[in-house]
Amino acid sequence: MPRAVAINVAANTNLPGRRGPVYPDGSFVYVPIPEREPTAGPVPTYADLDLAAYVPDDAVDRPVHLDPEFAGALGREAYTYGDPYGVKARPISALEPGDSLLFYATLTVSDEDADRANRADRPARANRVDWLPPDWGCFLIGEFRVAEVLTGDEYRKSDAATRERFASNAHARRESFDAAVVVRGDPDGSRLFDRAVPLSTPAGGADANRLVTDLSADSGKGPWWRRVLRYDADATATLRERIDADPADWPA
Repeated sequence: MPRAVAINVAANTNLPGRRGPVYPDGSFVYVPIPEREPTAGPVPTYADLDLAAYVPDDAVDRPVHLDPEFAGALGREAYTYGDPYGVKARPISALEPGDSLLFYATLTVSDEDADRANRADRPARANRVDWLPPDWGCFLIGEFRVAEVLTGDEYRKSDAATRERFASNAHARRESFDAAVVVRGDPDGSRLFDRAVPLSTPAGGADANRLVTDLSADSGKGPWWRRVLRYDADATATLRERIDADPADWPA
């Protein structure tokens, strides 16, 4: 039966210095972190991706480390993710086809509906949710249904056809490939969510809800929003149901 792992990604208060926004209706903007390593070719900047409004002024012209990439979002055509750090790479490497690799981000709660109303690509919505924390929170923002997982060594030893399947990944586009694991998502089951899925309670961003404390193997204590969250088969089935449901309708 499928299992799941959830990892922290996207812009934060360290890189590039500001979190992405989540809006009163639960929608959000996916803002990747900046690229910090030399790349083999040109890489789009935040300005190029129409994300300048969501990063500090000194980051607007920085190249973007677009990882994970979601087909149909920010000009991407594939679902890939790579990670160079063992703390994430080890549990990701254990995933198998059909498992879920979930991505979560810390997001700042924003009331800037005027900004959205003035942009054709992000129109304002009328419905306001009641499950957002007051200032910031942790939210699931996307999922890969795993199609293929390679360790860094397996990638380096792979043939040209295999490498081509990961060619658009940010780590494959660096001058020196440095990922300890790369993952390709199945297009039929992978997506960037339209609505953030809360992992924090309405009380505050640091307060983990039951998707963390009851379903994952994590205690929800301390800085849980920086850790890898692991879900066994039964928990994964429940988690997938929660993702597709309105958080307002989740069991108490």
